[in-house]
Amino acid sequence: MNFPLNPGIGWKRNGGAVHRGTALLPVAALLVSLFAGCKQQEHHAADVWAVVNGTEIKRDEVEKYYRTRINPEAQETSPEEVLSGKLNVVEQLINNEILLERAKKLNLEASDGEVEDKFTELKSGYTEDEFQRKLKDGGMTVDDLKRDLRRQLSIQKLLNREVAAKVTISDQDVLDFYNMNRNQFNVAEGQYRISQIVITPRKDAMVRNRKNDDATNEAEAQRKAKMLQDKLNSGADFSQLAMDYSEDPNTAATGGDLGFIPESSLNAAQTDPMLKKIVLSLKPGQVSPPIQLKDSIRILKLVAREAAGQRGVNDPQVQQMVRDTLRNRKEQLLRNAYLAVARDEAHVNNYLAQQVIESAGKLPDAAKSSQPPGASAPVGPSPSQPTNTQ
Repeated sequence: MNFPLNPGIGWKRNGGAVHRGTALLPVAALLVSLFAGCKQQEHHAADVWAVVNGTEIKRDEVEKYYRTRINPEAQETSPEEVLSGKLNVVEQLINNEILLERAKKLNLEASDGEVEDKFTELKSGYTEDEFQRKLKDGGMTVDDLKRDLRRQLSIQKLLNREVAAKVTISDQDVLDFYNMNRNQFNVAEGQYRISQIVITPRKDAMVRNRKNDDATNEAEAQRKAKMLQDKLNSGADFSQLAMDYSEDPNTAATGGDLGFIPESSLNAAQTDPMLKKIVLSLKPGQVSPPIQLKDSIRILKLVAREAAGQRGVNDPQVQQMVRDTLRNRKEQLLRNAYLAVARDEAHVNNYLAQQVIESAGKLPDAAKSSQPPGASAPVGPSPSQPTNTQ
């Protein structure tokens, strides 16, 4: 249970011990950086693992972020894996610092109001006791959390203006992509896009809706279903109610969206026949009454229905899918290039990387695991490559 500090990138804890979704810098570029730093013979304290334009990145900060990457229940990782993970964190903190300095120079630093809004959003899914406990587990204070929020929001604003705003997708781009990938738009069977609100008659520690609302028995579940039905009949927005009240931890945050469900899934043995009957009876945009199942009450909305067959290039969903795909590709390319130029213009020393090279196979002290016995994943930013920030 973590706070997703990096916008557009939710926090995820993998089953493995170390998150491996980040890419190391090419070896040649890394060595050039290392030997350039060695030649300058700059002095630094032992706990300083990198310096970016005079700003120090210290061991404690790296260790804190590294702990958000590991699963305390996983098997012990090797010293080499631990050190590789910490090297990745150092590189990402270096990139973040470079981009943050650029954001400040362009007057794009996040305002106090923006930070407070994001802080309130993150805190809303937790009780006060849970929130304080997670801060304590991560060795963070409220000020630490807000500082990290300001950094991530500032970088997002920078990349939105310097990268995302410069991406354009023409009608010809869409047509060319469609013609090269026609098979992707041939739907093999009918499918239904469904959203849901789930209510369970039991207390569930995993419930994370915006109101932290959880029915704990059958009577509460029935009252809640009636309340939601009344709101929907009065014109309330389905997705907003799902975010506020749904007790499904997997879909509440996305307004109950289940995506497109193939028709064959409705015929599967594990699918309750009542659900299939309700889905087939709905027209796009319609909402079902509360459906009583064995273990829950569900309210369904049929968002869209698609028949099998080839989707044309003028289909609105095809247009949106193609434009999103092309935009993501172009933004990724521009972000990579922008960061490369920014690094070329910065003065960086990665002292942890130097330690690894100079140890000649004898791993430095930094290779020791920093996870305290029995500790849970701490609250704090899980730094990801800034080039992935939306």
